[in-house]
Amino acid sequence: MSIMKLYSIAVIYLFVACLAGCSEGTRAKFSAYGGSAKIKCYSADILIFEGESTGKVNSEAHSDGYYFVDKADGKLKEVSGNCVIEYINY
Repeated sequence: MSIMKLYSIAVIYLFVACLAGCSEGTRAKFSAYGGSAKIKCYSADILIFEGESTGKVNSEAHSDGYYFVDKADGKLKEVSGNCVIEYINY
């Protein structure tokens, strides 16, 4: 067997082993990459924002904020606070 073939088999084995060790939530998060999501943000019990992204919702490091492109108007939106993100296409 050639070195390249052995290397390919090792990479595939490691990938499968990593996926097997991941939780269902982690696997779902990987598969949701690029999928659209519904975003709802609340202030106490009051809904203050509701929208849908065209793709992945990203989060800021060291922040409670998220940013995404809104499907309704194609604009980049930033939200923060108590937000629920539900991926719909993954």
